[in-house]
Amino acid sequence: MKGKVYLVGAGPGDPDLLTLKALCLLKTADAVLYDDLVGPEILQLVSSRALLRNVGKRSRAKKITQAEINSLMISMTRAGMMVVRLKSGDPLIFGRGGEEIEALRNAAIACEVVPGVTAALGAAAAAQIPLTHRHISHALTFISGHEAEQNGSVEWKRVVATGGTLAIYMPGQSYSDVATRLAEAGLRSDTPCGIIAAATRAEQQIEFTTVAQLATVQPLPTPALLIVGEVVRLARLEQTSAEDSLVIAGKANYSSAETLEEIA
Repeated sequence: MKGKVYLVGAGPGDPDLLTLKALCLLKTADAVLYDDLVGPEILQLVSSRALLRNVGKRSRAKKITQAEINSLMISMTRAGMMVVRLKSGDPLIFGRGGEEIEALRNAAIACEVVPGVTAALGAAAAAQIPLTHRHISHALTFISGHEAEQNGSVEWKRVVATGGTLAIYMPGQSYSDVATRLAEAGLRSDTPCGIIAAATRAEQQIEFTTVAQLATVQPLPTPALLIVGEVVRLARLEQTSAEDSLVIAGKANYSSAETLEEIA
């Protein structure tokens, strides 16, 4: 008898942002294999009858290899179990969901993906930053910050040339690599940046800066996400200090007839 695997997005952290389907699966699963970034508030929703196992690989400190996770999912489903593979954010954005789907297909294991609110959407909502705006940004690019450490792995000039918003996941223990790549790609030094840590959670932190000052910012605790682009000027300013507010509310490249209030 074969079971089934559900690749489920747990969202950015706030359990209220789980989908109804995700909640139902957590309450009925036989086993839940979860990542490190899934918070305890969400794990408390798992049925007490379910096998609960941490298979996280946070900050490259691997407790288990990807091959071992794949093997575990396959063996459990072949034993007839309904398995939830629980990932923070959305399973298909920087979550190795594609690799796991491929492994399950090759093993002829039934699989279904349940999307979740990804970190970029949760972070932007928390700071009230519109990731796109008809007067400011018509494009949005998701980038893994780990790639900033490998020169050439991301075409930064092409990404910056879109004039759109950049949502950089896992910007690292120092923001200097990302800052260097952005500057070398030709992004203006006064381009605003928003750093959101633990988005939607009780311990959430938000800080604003510019590309010029990004390298000097003390990194916020992980998980953190960096949003870069003119849309950051429309962030919820009451969360900033007076000094930061001056940076974010500074003059942008809008026509003289437009104000932030008129285009918001």
